This record gives sequence, C-alpha cells and structure tokens, in this order.
Amino acid sequence: MRRYRSLNDYLKDTFGEKVYKLALDGGMTCPNRDGTKGKNGCIFCSEGGSGDFAEKYTGDIEGQIGKAIARVSDKTKAKKFIAYFQSYTNTYAPLPYLKNLFFDAVEDERIAALSVGTRPDCLPPDVIGLLDELNKVKPVFVELGLQTSNEATGKLIRRGYPLYVYDEAVYKLKSIGVNVVTHMIIGLPHETVEDMKNTAHHIAGVHSDGIKLQLLHVLRGTELEKMYLDNEFKTLTLNEYTDI
Repeated sequence: MRRYRSLNDYLKDTFGEKVYKLALDGGMTCPNRDGTKGKNGCIFCSEGGSGDFAEKYTGDIEGQIGKAIARVSDKTKAKKFIAYFQSYTNTYAPLPYLKNLFFDAVEDERIAALSVGTRPDCLPPDVIGLLDELNKVKPVFVELGLQTSNEATGKLIRRGYPLYVYDEAVYKLKSIGVNVVTHMIIGLPHETVEDMKNTAHHIAGVHSDGIKLQLLHVLRGTELEKMYLDNEFKTLTLNEYTDI
C-alpha cells in the first residue's frame, strides 16, 4: 500500500489518462535577479531560472507548446498535457502580459491544465483574480518555491521572503480553489533531519495540495557550486536520503 498519492495517480484519476507536463518559458525574470530583491538569485538557481528544459520564449507560446508536444510525442502516445510555466517567476509581469500568455496556452485543446511556477511574494490581488478566472476555464496549479521552513536557511539560500509570506500565499490560492504544490529541497546546507521534518509538517499544516520533494543537486555556475567546492557543507549520502 502506498503511503502517498503520486501526481501521476492524481492526474490519471482526474483526467482519465496519463497527462504529461510541458516545460515552458514565459519570457519572465525574477525579483531576486533584476535588482528588486537581489541580483544573483537563490544560491541553487541556474542562469536558466530552474527552467533549463524549456525552450526560450520568443513571443509565440502556441509554437513553443507545439514543439514541446512534438518532443514528448516522439516517445509516447500522449494526448493530454499540462502547460507548465517553469522558468523564473511566472507571475512577475504586467497583468495584460500574463493574461494573454496564459489564455493563449489554455485555449489549446490539447492542454488539460495550467501549472504556474512562482514565488509567494509575487501574487498581488490582480494576479490572484486572473488565476481565479483561468481556473474557471481549466484546472490551475500554482507551484510555490518554499524549499524550507527554517528562516535561517531561507536567508542562507537567498530566498528573499519570510515564511509567513508563503503561508499567506497558500491561503489566498486555496480561497479561489487553485491547487497549490509546494517545492521542498531535502539536504540544504547545514539543515538537520529535524529541520527537514519541520518543513514537511509546515507544508502539511497549511494544507498545500501537493509537495514536490527535490534532492539537493549542485548546478555549475551557481553560488551553491562555489560553497560545495569550498567544502562549506556536506551533501547527504544515498543511505541518508533514504533514511529521511
């Protein structure tokens, strides 16, 4: 018996068949990179803004979706897809821009749902209203990059917002019926097993609909790589990960 319900199972139950996520780039940046909150991003984030598998945005989201579907269809017989805006902060743009981008995506009949990766501090009232509007057209998932509930670790990784901002964002999104998926990284520098358990409990406590567990990985060109090469922290072993 499984101790958790996987996204794959949830999507099959919801849509009646396997659904594939398409990694998309909406042409945005991040307040942690453009100088609003910082210029270097989180210490683990690549120059691609965590969207290295997405094709760069050129102003034609329909074309980008078509190419992404073609790549997936070469390997599967998929018929339904999720438009996943993954790169950088995908609510960090003027409302008209977001509205055109997201509605162009969901109007494709092959797109079963919309998934938006963003920061909890980039969800102003007008964006919440737009997500509410979109959710009435097709199911909307919002993926929030919490990573940890430990405030000291949050500062170390240059997350750029306190924990309560995440809590408020979850509340606002759930109040309009949007599915919330929270990203958590296991193995962040200097975190204890207790810290990681506390993060998981916190995510469950605010009733996030899902959790994306990511094992810490060090990307070239990041601040995290420099810390790793300077032996500033110890990465977990396979056995330590499985024990957690």
